[in-house]
Amino acid sequence: MVGRALLAGMALLLGGCASMAPPYERPAAPVAASYPDAVPAAQTAAAAAPAAATAAAAVPPAADIDWQQFFVDPRLKALIELSLQDNRDLRVAVLNIERVRAQYQIQRSQLFPTLMLGATGLYQPGADGKGSHSFYTAGLSVTGWELDLFGRVRSLTDAALQQFFASEEARKAAQISLVAAVANTYLALLADEEQLAVARRTLDSRVEGFRLLRLMFDNGTLSEYDLAQAETLVEGARAAVALLQRQLAQGRNALVLLVGRPLPADLPAALPLAQQGLLADLPAGLPSQLLERRPDIRQAEHQLQAANANIGAARAAFFPRITLTASAGVASAGLGDLFSNGAWQFAPRITLPIFDAGANRANLQMSEADRDIAVALYQRSIQAAFREVADALAGRATYGEQLRAQQAQTAAEQKRSDLAELRFRNGIASFLDVLDAQRSLFTTQQATIVAQAAQQQNLVTLYKVLGGGWKEAAD
Repeated sequence: MVGRALLAGMALLLGGCASMAPPYERPAAPVAASYPDAVPAAQTAAAAAPAAATAAAAVPPAADIDWQQFFVDPRLKALIELSLQDNRDLRVAVLNIERVRAQYQIQRSQLFPTLMLGATGLYQPGADGKGSHSFYTAGLSVTGWELDLFGRVRSLTDAALQQFFASEEARKAAQISLVAAVANTYLALLADEEQLAVARRTLDSRVEGFRLLRLMFDNGTLSEYDLAQAETLVEGARAAVALLQRQLAQGRNALVLLVGRPLPADLPAALPLAQQGLLADLPAGLPSQLLERRPDIRQAEHQLQAANANIGAARAAFFPRITLTASAGVASAGLGDLFSNGAWQFAPRITLPIFDAGANRANLQMSEADRDIAVALYQRSIQAAFREVADALAGRATYGEQLRAQQAQTAAEQKRSDLAELRFRNGIASFLDVLDAQRSLFTTQQATIVAQAAQQQNLVTLYKVLGGGWKEAAD
């Protein structure tokens, strides 16, 4: 009965504590209300508005689209799945959640008393083996439990809880970054493979052309200068092949690191760059929506709330701290009579800071400075997110036109190269015209592949910066 009454009194005292942390208010977002206009000047606002409204109505926000739905290449999807299982950076983020959860549970346990059950038995023989003495005790005890009347422990617990929430958001942000990194590395690898294929075809063509030109030189119908120019093109193509082979090997190594294991041999076949089928009409929404869609921004806000709660603990340090030591138990000289006599003790202790050389004041100032730093970091994360989305939108508005122009230029250079070779064979043009046309054709072919990869990677980046990539497909 005594123990239950003691616990009931403790619960009443615990329920009366209140936090001294300042009320939390979300800081204003230091960005514009809308993103910069990234539509090319050739498109009028009247023409762009209906299309944007239609896209926004048809496609959900990026944060609501799981990555299995955004990507269609089966090989890429398999690689992302492997990376989510074996990437070490993501594994660290997941384990950090468990660590911070344990820290929160440790801190939260201080809100409640720790009950210790003890029992002892003492047997002492008498002198010369004559007679003996026995003494037995058993009881419950509470040692050094703080009655949180001013909310110090509650504030520390709230701070630990916010850090736990922040670790969960950090894991989501790590997954978003990983999915985008795997996708962009994979797309760069596809571009390297396509560029290498073009370089090899070009090298084969130039080697064959050089063989025919040497025959012409041996027959006296071609100058040594023209032959040297042709050899320059051959060696240039050979150097390009070596460069692209190195880039391809390094790209594969980077992909292996992201995936976290050697790439399996039974991966599905890859789709070409032109058939990746990424969603190009993701609605950007408003900058204010990033506050809820971006895990990194939510992480920064939870850290801000933790810093705000720490101020409450620092304020509570100025007030008395009450700790309680209590015990209830029984003692008897005979084991059979152990529970016939009970005893209990109640020993509260009150400490009040009188002189601490300014330690409490400095601790409060440090907590307030930490809160101000967290505010600045939170607002900076919003600004960085705004800039990333604005950049990706500018890319989406211009990469398509750039790619179309690049493809048209490649088609024109191909036609020019064919005509230059025909004119040379008919004796109308010099071989220098052929060499110039071939050099320009190879350059534009490579540039077209680069532009195509950049357009696809920009769509991946837009998906990432709008908060997409952390949701899993529903089973």
